[in-house]
Amino acid sequence: MKNLLKKISNIFRLQKETYLIESNEDMEFVIQNLEDELLVGLDTEFDWRNTYFPKLSLLQISTQSLILLIDCLKCKDLNFLKKILEDSKVLVIFHSARSDTTVLNTNLDIKIKNAYDIQIAEKNLCKDDIKNYGSIVKKYFRTDLDKSETNSNWLKRPFSQNQLIYAANDVAFLIGIYKKQLKKLKQYNLVDKVIRESNVEATFGNQDLYVSRLKKLKKASKLEKEIFVWRENYASKKNVPPSHIFKDRFLKIIANEMKNKKFDETSFFNLFKNNNFAKDFLKFMNT
Repeated sequence: MKNLLKKISNIFRLQKETYLIESNEDMEFVIQNLEDELLVGLDTEFDWRNTYFPKLSLLQISTQSLILLIDCLKCKDLNFLKKILEDSKVLVIFHSARSDTTVLNTNLDIKIKNAYDIQIAEKNLCKDDIKNYGSIVKKYFRTDLDKSETNSNWLKRPFSQNQLIYAANDVAFLIGIYKKQLKKLKQYNLVDKVIRESNVEATFGNQDLYVSRLKKLKKASKLEKEIFVWRENYASKKNVPPSHIFKDRFLKIIANEMKNKKFDETSFFNLFKNNNFAKDFLKFMNT
């Protein structure tokens, strides 16, 4: 059954009802409250410390009237969200869109097509440095957010009350900020520019993880890039961070060893986290 978090709702300045969704039995309720919305705020809580792919824990969605906190470890069938969130008529509001769109893409195969990033909007309005979510909320709603749960364990269950308050607050103000920013953006003819830049960030999130990482290797040789892509593919299959295969600083050393084709096996294997990784790499290079 739907669990109305009255204590959370009561402390919101926007007074939105907030529901914790912990069962697929409640998905009809979620669909009913999202299917006709053209404006939604979205945030994610995830763990990305020991895996190649981020592990989605909680999906927070706000409308103009309520907030849905969807427990993604307990709710396994979320395919219906793809149709709703990929609809180009639905404007999805984020703070720092790239990370959230990456999580949506890798976990739910959702590729956002129509994004608005309040962080990008604020940068365009103020011609200033990138602002965090708390400072933007403070500016527009004179509310100080408690960010103490930022680095908490989002894979642990049950959620603490503080975690739920934190998670709900992360989407509670998105639509309100969007509306306030929109008025200013229209004054300076910046709406299209912000939407365009927001969608560029969303597109980065919609890509395979290795694509944006590879672009950073501007001075790398062809062989270094080839080895880098192997590491990305290998790490994705093992679902471990690429650095768990070998450290970035060893990329050029490994490439040079491959060029020389004469190396001390012990020293070479020490560049990798374990010998099996090194052996699999050599098999790849010899094919």
